[in-house]
Amino acid sequence: MERKNGIIERYVNGNLVLQILVGIVLGVVVAMISKDLAMSFSILGTLFVKALKAIAPILVFILVASAIIKKEVGVKTGMKPILTLYFIGTFLSALTAVVVSFLFPINLVLLEGTTESLTHPTNIIEVLKTVLFNIVDNPINALQSGNFIGILAWAIAIGFAMHYSSNETKKVFEDVSIGITKIVGFIIKLAPFGIFGLVADTFAQTGFTSLLSYSKLLLVLVGTMLFVAFVINPIIVYLKTKSNPFPLIFTCIKESGITAFFTRSSAANIPVNLSLCKKLNLNEDTYSISIPLGATINMAGAAVTITVLTLATVHTLGISIDIGTALLLSIIASIAACGVSGVAGGSLLLIPLACSLFGISNDVALQVVAIGFVISVLQDSMETALNSSTDVIFTAACHKKDSDI
Repeated sequence: MERKNGIIERYVNGNLVLQILVGIVLGVVVAMISKDLAMSFSILGTLFVKALKAIAPILVFILVASAIIKKEVGVKTGMKPILTLYFIGTFLSALTAVVVSFLFPINLVLLEGTTESLTHPTNIIEVLKTVLFNIVDNPINALQSGNFIGILAWAIAIGFAMHYSSNETKKVFEDVSIGITKIVGFIIKLAPFGIFGLVADTFAQTGFTSLLSYSKLLLVLVGTMLFVAFVINPIIVYLKTKSNPFPLIFTCIKESGITAFFTRSSAANIPVNLSLCKKLNLNEDTYSISIPLGATINMAGAAVTITVLTLATVHTLGISIDIGTALLLSIIASIAACGVSGVAGGSLLLIPLACSLFGISNDVALQVVAIGFVISVLQDSMETALNSSTDVIFTAACHKKDSDI
C-alpha cells in the first residue's frame, strides 16, 4: 500500500512536461504496435478534452467576475497594452503569411467534392454581427455552448455590477474561484494520460500518409507559424521588455504550446494557461481576463492559416494580386481571425470570406476548406499551439514591463 501511495505521490509531484512527453512517445509506440489497441485508448484523449472543455466556461466566468468584484478602486489591470500586443501580433502574423506566400507560391490540386454542409460567413459585416450577437447571448446558453465572448461579456457585467457588494459576497466568489481552480489543477495533472490517448488515436488513424500529399502546403503553413513563434513574437516581446525574450518564449511553448498542440482547442487550453500565469507570478487581476480574452481574439495562427490558404487559391487560379490588395487581405484576415471560435478547425470556415475578396466562388473556396481539413491533423495543432502560447507570452511581457516601471 505504501509503495502504491509512493508511486502516486511521485506522479503528482513530478514534472508535468516530462510526463506529457512520455505520454507522446508511448502513444506513438502503441500506434506502431497495434492500430486497434491504439484506437481503444482514444477514450482517454476524449475524456481529457471533454473535461477541459466542460470546466473552461465555468472557470472563465467565475475567475473574470471574481477578479473584477475583488479589484480595488483605482488599481489598474493593465489590459490596454496586452490588447495592443494581441492585435499587433495577429496583424504581423497575417502580413508574414502574405510575404511567405509570395516567396513560396503554392498550386493546389482542388478536390472534386465540396463541403456544402458547412456554414461560413459571407462578409466581414457578418463576422462582426456574429461577434455582437455572441456578446448579448443568454448567459446560460453561453455557458452551455462554450460561447466565450458571451461568457466574458456577462462575467464583466456581473463583476462591475457587484463591485461594491459586501465583503461577505466577495469572499463567496473568491472561495468558489479557489474551488474551481483546484478542480482544474486535478484535470491538468491527468494531461499525460489524455495526450497519450490523443496521440495513439491520431497516429493509428492517419499516421503521416494523409499529410505527405500536401507536404509543400504544410511546410509553408508550419514554417510560417514557427517563424512567428520564434522570430516575430520574440521581437515584439523584446521591444516591449527590452530584455532577452527567449526564456519566456521557450517556457510558454513548453508548458502551454505542447498541451494546446494535442488538445487543438484554445478554449480547452485556458485552464493550462491560467495555471502557467500563476506559476509565472503574474497579476491575477490581469491574467484572469487577458487569458480567456486571448483565447477568443488573439489568433496569430488562425491569421496565418486564412492568409496562406487564400493566397494558395489565388495562385492556383492565376489571379494577379498587388501589394495594396495583399495588405487589405492581412487586415481582413486579422479581423476575421478575431472571430474564430476557440475550437478545432475554426479558422478554416473563414477561408471563403477571405477568398471573396478576390471574387473566388464559394464552390472553389469550400474545396480549399476541404483540403484544410485533410491537413488539419498537423495544421490545426500548430495553429492552436501558436495561438494559445502567445496569450501567455504577451500577458507576461506586459506584466514584466509594468513591474519594471
